[in-house]
Amino acid sequence: MLSGILFQLFYGLLGSWTAYLISILYVEYRTRKEREKVDFRNHVIQWFEVLDGLLGKHWRNVGLAFNCTFLLFGSVIQLIACASNIYYINDNLDKRTWTYIFGACCATTVFIPSFHNYRIWSFLGLLMTTYTAWYLTIASLLHGQVEGVKHAGPTKLVLYFTGATNILYTFGGHAVTVEIMHAMWKPQKFKAIYLLATLYVITLTLPSAAAVYWAFGDMLLNHSNAFSLLPRSPFRDMAVILMLIHQFITFGFACTPLYFVWEKAIGMHECKSLCKRAAARLPVVIPIWFLAIVFPFFGPINSTVGSLLVSFTVYIIPALAHIFTFKSAAARENAVEQPPKFVGRWVGTYTINVFVVVWVLVVGFGFGGWASMTNFIHQIDTFGLFTKCYQCLPPQGVLPPPPHSFNTTVAPSPHHQPSFNHTHHNL
Repeated sequence: MLSGILFQLFYGLLGSWTAYLISILYVEYRTRKEREKVDFRNHVIQWFEVLDGLLGKHWRNVGLAFNCTFLLFGSVIQLIACASNIYYINDNLDKRTWTYIFGACCATTVFIPSFHNYRIWSFLGLLMTTYTAWYLTIASLLHGQVEGVKHAGPTKLVLYFTGATNILYTFGGHAVTVEIMHAMWKPQKFKAIYLLATLYVITLTLPSAAAVYWAFGDMLLNHSNAFSLLPRSPFRDMAVILMLIHQFITFGFACTPLYFVWEKAIGMHECKSLCKRAAARLPVVIPIWFLAIVFPFFGPINSTVGSLLVSFTVYIIPALAHIFTFKSAAARENAVEQPPKFVGRWVGTYTINVFVVVWVLVVGFGFGGWASMTNFIHQIDTFGLFTKCYQCLPPQGVLPPPPHSFNTTVAPSPHHQPSFNHTHHNL
């Protein structure tokens, strides 16, 4: 419980710090380009372009590879989450069939031009996740502890680090930060807003995570979706429906930067016709749809993506990029925005950046990668690829397989990041 609370607070701060670094690099890049009279009116600036402009093509290629792979799997996770949730309202269809249906629904996001069009949806998504988090908290407390509840906590290192990595993933949803900043009229305000958003998220995740774990304990190890443990009620149905709408919005958040990359690759990004751009974007949705059907492991896939992709995309690359962008005295002196006094100016900033790189490389990528891959392979061995209904109740008279999903997801986060469901074996 203590580890879970501390990891959420720690990774919340770490995530806010790297969002701050990304915003600094974005403003630096944009200011330099605008001094060269570059016009961005019909062009959305992306993270790989920031890296290219500040550090060159090798940084761009690495950033692009990690970012696109993370956003691809971020979209896959939203699709899996949709199927996993709707199953608890209507189990006449299996989860794989629901994935086909929601894949078609999510494909309609190709018609949404840019992040300017997500403003009201993003606000509504916040209300939806707030309702769901407090529903989980209150419903768990009213339900009370199940008979013979056990709170063994993580009994093995593999369990401990899978949980820690899922929390790393939860607060690493800002790989789309640059595109969101570009959609803001005052991008400089982003870093303060992000910190406030993170603090708000913690008020949702900690109570719901603690309450559900208190009520159900180790049962969560084999139930990646907490909705499956709570009794059916109109309140639960409402929470599921709101989460479905939220996940549709989050799919758009994760997929839109991929659409932009694809448009730029095929020369369609500055095309004025919405229909032509929508048609050009469709090939991006197909691999996402396919991967969601191949790996429907809601929970384990979150920590795998967290350790192998989020660790580099969101934490290590921005910290290193900041170090190398401002390594010369001239660059530091001419920086558009100087580091704040309370972190110790440039020396303090560099110290924090080095700590972030080392911590995430060792704990997030090293231990987390080992734990989450061990768990992910275990899921494939237990359920197989293309499994029809992951962690569903077996028909009467049929013994269930021995699943041991080390990952448990519960509380939704209003961040734009994927799945937004939070782990419990550390909580």
